Amino acid sequence: MQKNYFMRRKNSPNNQGRRNRKPFSKNQTSENKPQNQRKTTSGKSQAGSKPPRKKTGINPFEPVRLNRYLANAGVCSRREADKYIESGCVRVNGKVVSELGVKVSLSDDVRFNGQSLNPQRKVYLLLNKPKGFVTTTDDPQERKTVMDLVDKACSERIYPVGRLDKETSGVLLFTNDGDLSKKLTHPSHQKKKIYHVFLDKPLSKNHLLEIAHGIELEDGLIAADSINFANEEDKREVGIEIHSGRNRIVRRIFAHFGYEVKKLDRVYFAGLTKKNLPRGRWRFLTQTEINQLKMQ
Repeated sequence: MQKNYFMRRKNSPNNQGRRNRKPFSKNQTSENKPQNQRKTTSGKSQAGSKPPRKKTGINPFEPVRLNRYLANAGVCSRREADKYIESGCVRVNGKVVSELGVKVSLSDDVRFNGQSLNPQRKVYLLLNKPKGFVTTTDDPQERKTVMDLVDKACSERIYPVGRLDKETSGVLLFTNDGDLSKKLTHPSHQKKKIYHVFLDKPLSKNHLLEIAHGIELEDGLIAADSINFANEEDKREVGIEIHSGRNRIVRRIFAHFGYEVKKLDRVYFAGLTKKNLPRGRWRFLTQTEINQLKMQ
């Protein structure tokens, strides 16, 4: 595959004037690349004072709001936790708590739908997913899951953020941070995803333009944010940028025109790439990358 994606922006008012943009590589977009930011050699700020103390979770000596406790335990986001609390799904020391603002400590027995919770340190892990693994924490059909690839990474319970189907490879994030997971997967936040698509036959220029402008699928209109040939010498290779989280959306876009996706690889997700990460391997995010995700 060539180094650069030469992406065609869809024809919309927000994208007028972008036609002359410089091409970007699969590992570099208009968003910042947290992996390549310069690291300081000193832990002190420019003023010489000590850096602020990092928050690593719940202070064992200080009570916290119940919704934060649930979010730290990886159950859900804080906003969702409020709804669960009001609906009576949470018990503290054997009693149902339905009032917002209640505080708890680590010595309390907190249960969600009968399951005991334990607020853990936040973990952020990136996997270069190989194909052949389903993106789920448990599979009734006993197929291989992505959890098999990260089961020894940490003692905390982590979960995949979003989904990649069984035959799709590439960037997949894991965390126990319910707030961040909700933020990255909710459609309103429109997190950027870039895929490298390998088709069974060359993609026609007319079909490429139609995908850029928008097509009607069974579940509504969809348009690529950017699309173009990833390899000018092989029209079967396409780079497509999209933010939709609909099920198997990339495969369905090309199937609409009679193409079969032979291989699909996600090379970019919300500022993260699989650069220098072999297929099937994982790594923890750097603090810079974590900060970048939270600031988006």
